[in-house]
Amino acid sequence: MLASNFKHNVDAKNRLFVPAKYREELGNSFVVSRSIRGNYLKVHSKSEWEKYIAPIKLLPRKTSEEALRFLIGNSIEVSPDSQGRIIIPGEMLKFAHITKETVIIGCGDYAEIWAEQSYENDQAEQDMEALRMALEDCGL
Repeated sequence: MLASNFKHNVDAKNRLFVPAKYREELGNSFVVSRSIRGNYLKVHSKSEWEKYIAPIKLLPRKTSEEALRFLIGNSIEVSPDSQGRIIIPGEMLKFAHITKETVIIGCGDYAEIWAEQSYENDQAEQDMEALRMALEDCGL
């Protein structure tokens, strides 16, 4: 399970260190994609990526093709180098407003990569009461 969060910087060559705990879970290569819910990136192991896109393949053809074109067209398969770094394309960094400081957040079966300031802003705006109520509705 991908858990916790880590702060790391993107270097001048667009390389980002991925924590060893995450690399163990994600495998030798994994998928980085743009989020559809905000300006951050999502990270899936290859098997979790296949599970993530599987329901889309069941949609009507036009919708399926458009959704897959967006998701797969805005994703990349990466493999960490010997120092545990991945290269994130410039257009993905720009989408996520990442210039240097990042936060990598484990979300169970996937992780997110945020610009540190964007993540802090998101957390400050989060409605904790609504979140608490939603979790209680789930029995937590």
